Amino acid sequence: MFIHPWDATLDDAEWQTWVADGHDFGILSVNGLPGQAPTVAPTHFIVEGGTLLIHLARPNPVWESIEADPDVTFTVTGDYAFIPGPWRAKPGTPPTDGVPTSYYAAVQFTCRATIVDDPEDKAELLRRQMAHFQPEGDHAPVEADQPPYGRMLSGIRGLRLDITEVRAKFKYDDHKPVEQRTDTARRLTERGQGLDAPTAHQQSRRLGRIGTWKS
Repeated sequence: MFIHPWDATLDDAEWQTWVADGHDFGILSVNGLPGQAPTVAPTHFIVEGGTLLIHLARPNPVWESIEADPDVTFTVTGDYAFIPGPWRAKPGTPPTDGVPTSYYAAVQFTCRATIVDDPEDKAELLRRQMAHFQPEGDHAPVEADQPPYGRMLSGIRGLRLDITEVRAKFKYDDHKPVEQRTDTARRLTERGQGLDAPTAHQQSRRLGRIGTWKS
């Protein structure tokens, strides 16, 4: 993932807060076996310290590749929107001279994967995920030797993804003039399509921290 200086995360707390704020679904990418394309799998995840925890169905095609090469990438994206060219035209130039772009936030984790197959270890992984995604606790106990989860554990495998590198990008035109970024956030809010509102929020938040971009 290419990152311009003005698109870089301002600090670790920025991407950590963004992920914790409901961005808990991503794409696992594993290296392909010889002669095969890489394999990807969309899934929810949780973060525990320097580790991501996920689980996937046993028939998922990722397992053979992970066993051959446990170095994987996990990518999370969100708060994205298409920005029309006229919104980005330089001051004093025709609006049609503006070049469109995409705004988005993305965090890429490079990880070392460990497969979790022990039934009790898988049950514990699920308990941790349930504590995050269903904290009300309105579910049956997740126990390796009790229904309903116990009999289903054989159908999944867990993954511990130990993070070795994090690359985070917040692409919201932070090198553009303050007035232009403010106007773009306003236009996004008024358009109100798809993820325009959270995209406008991210641009305004970054604007508040960065102000005028200084290289």
